[in-house]
Amino acid sequence: MHKKDEALEELRVMFRNVLAASEAGGSHARLSRARGNVDGYMRALMDLGVATREELLGLIAAERARANGPAVGTVDGAEAEGVVAA
Repeated sequence: MHKKDEALEELRVMFRNVLAASEAGGSHARLSRARGNVDGYMRALMDLGVATREELLGLIAAERARANGPAVGTVDGAEAEGVVAA
């Protein structure tokens, strides 16, 4: 379990770096490479049986929420007046 924790922490750090580079306006080439590294690392973790797809998606969702806030929010009826679809 110790190695799994280390692997997942490494993934968190890699993904935080991607989010930080994206927020800072990093170059497309650098962001693409960093995203590819994260994708490859996730694939390796799944292929080796270290983590499941659901665990990895949960980790990524949690990191996105930590960096950018929740993915969705509630809209008060008064705010949504006149909105047909979102």
